[in-house]
Amino acid sequence: MANTFLLAEGLAIGKSLAERDMGETVDVIMGKAEKANCAIIVPVDGVVAWNFAANAPHQNYGLDAMDPEGMILDIGRQSRERIKGAIDEAATLVWNGPLGAFELVPFDEGTNEIAQYVAARTKAGKLVSVAGGGDTVSALAHAGVKDDFTYVSTAGGAFLEWMEGKTLPGVAALMK
Repeated sequence: MANTFLLAEGLAIGKSLAERDMGETVDVIMGKAEKANCAIIVPVDGVVAWNFAANAPHQNYGLDAMDPEGMILDIGRQSRERIKGAIDEAATLVWNGPLGAFELVPFDEGTNEIAQYVAARTKAGKLVSVAGGGDTVSALAHAGVKDDFTYVSTAGGAFLEWMEGKTLPGVAALMK
């Protein structure tokens, strides 16, 4: 998702995975966030590789200097610190989706580091952490912190729809 936002902002993302036709949607989201005084944190650097494989040669790039032949597979060190700063200011965190290709070493480092940071703040009583979605649950399990979040939902898309305030058929049936 971050790559889609970066692309919509006019940044080159090389061969990175992105929804390249979603620029207008990103603009709408950014406009709504601005009106609500809500910051959307996008990466400022990324771990870039030239093939999608575990232990592929990689390099950290500032996203203003992206190699057009590379693909962003993880967030970089500066982005991790920005995210931690935002977490430090938050009372509640809702997490959906990993921060990189967490299935592949070393591109799991960003997701692992942030997941462990969230878990530590949750265990310290400084954060309510809610996570949902299949990839998210897998990423948190991979990081060894799935049981350290306040609440983890495996409902995926239904979790997001519930967060949007939509009535879910299964919940509606229980209400009758």
